[in-house]
Amino acid sequence: MGEVFKVVVTGPFNVGKTEFIRTISDIPIVTTEKRITDHLAATKEETTVAMDYGQVRIGEDLFHLYGTPGQPRFDFMWDILSKEMHAFILLVDSSDVGGLMEARQFIRIFSHKGGVPYLIAANKQDKENVLPVEEIARRLGVDGKIRVVPCVATDRASVYNVLKELQALLH
Repeated sequence: MGEVFKVVVTGPFNVGKTEFIRTISDIPIVTTEKRITDHLAATKEETTVAMDYGQVRIGEDLFHLYGTPGQPRFDFMWDILSKEMHAFILLVDSSDVGGLMEARQFIRIFSHKGGVPYLIAANKQDKENVLPVEEIARRLGVDGKIRVVPCVATDRASVYNVLKELQALLH
C-alpha cells in the first residue's frame, strides 16, 4: 500500500500552476479562477484567487495537489494551503528572466513553512529562448542543492516526470 502526500504547487503569477494540476489530475480539478479586472488582464483572462485542487496516483502513492494563487494580494491562502504539506513544487517560467527574482521569494517563504522537501519545475521549456535548467538553478541560488526539473505543464508525461522526481525525494 502506498502513501498519501499533500503537495503544494506554488510560484509567481502566470507560471502555469493551474495548467500543471489540470494536466495530471485523475479527477476534474477544483479551481477558483476569476476574471482579472486590473492591469494583469493584458496577460491572461483569469487568475486563481484561492486554490486549485487535483489528485493523481503515481505508482502506489496518492498525491493531493494544491495550487496556490501567484499574486501576493492572495498570500493569506499560502499559509492555509501549506499547513501539513509534505512537499512543495516551485513552478517557474523558463522564458521570464525577470520572474526568477520573484520566484526566489517563493523559495524563502515556502521553505520556512515546514522544512519539507521541494523541487523546482522549470516550466515552458517548449518555448523559444528559454533559460536552461542549469542557468535557472544558478539564478535562483540553488546550484547543486535543489533539483531543477524541465517541464511543460500542458504535457502529461512532462508533469508526470516532475512528480516522479518529487516522489523520489519523499521516499
